[in-house]
Amino acid sequence: MGDRANVIVVRENGTHELHRTGWAVGIDLDLLDGPAAVLAMLPELRRDEWWLDDTMAQGGVLLGLGRKVLLFFAWDGPSTELRHRAATFELVRATWQGWEVRWLYDGPAELRGYVGLDPEYVRCRESALSVAPFLAPEDEDLAWPDPGDVVVTVGTDHCHVASGVFDHPVREGTSLFDRLADAPEHGVCHLHVSSGIHLDPERRRMGWWSLSSCPQAYEVPKLWPGWSVEFWQDDWARHVRACGGRFSPAPFDAGEEARATVLAEAEERRTQRARHRAPVAHLRSTDDLGGEATF
Repeated sequence: MGDRANVIVVRENGTHELHRTGWAVGIDLDLLDGPAAVLAMLPELRRDEWWLDDTMAQGGVLLGLGRKVLLFFAWDGPSTELRHRAATFELVRATWQGWEVRWLYDGPAELRGYVGLDPEYVRCRESALSVAPFLAPEDEDLAWPDPGDVVVTVGTDHCHVASGVFDHPVREGTSLFDRLADAPEHGVCHLHVSSGIHLDPERRRMGWWSLSSCPQAYEVPKLWPGWSVEFWQDDWARHVRACGGRFSPAPFDAGEEARATVLAEAEERRTQRARHRAPVAHLRSTDDLGGEATF
């Protein structure tokens, strides 16, 4: 699999081990089985000293055994979906009782910081920004139940939606305004998007949120000089309140229905993992390729 994630275990004595998996999409589902099950998977993973950087790490997990801390982030999976995020965290915390469970918004940099290593090692500051195109209301990418896109509202008058498969538009800074002039209007966004930006040009205030990790998330204010910037983390409801109804997600069941969906996805994940485990083990034993397992 091409989707990669680091898995770090911090032992009781403070030393840490770095592992890598090649199946990052849905890594949050693996956490539903609790700490013992995750630790039992470690022999299947590739031991590594190479930290995935901002552009390559599509997920990450850290288990701090001494302090009982679980840190994680993902680019994909139910924890990054507006309809299923709360249920996913509820289910994870239920199987990690006694542990501090925390999401990382700055991805691999925060993982390294936790173990006392320099976060700059995983920064890709010279990489060109991947600018997200704005989508028309009829765009087929918006037809999915949980489109991983970005809603951008301007005051209480304008609403736009940008593709979520590129860099978060918040990283464009004030130059984002140059593109909004030609962006398709959506009137009101009822989609269950995974991130958003609200702009108040008159007061020069900006608020943004994201359900996935975003490189250099806490450095965004530097890109908006002269603006008051608020990072709402995963609190999308603040966006709803700020934009005068321009972003108003369609009602959904965040309780029993959402939990059932996440549990069903977790069961399918276990089935797929078991299916892939045998051939991966065979490759390792015969060719010693050091292939990445399907954590």
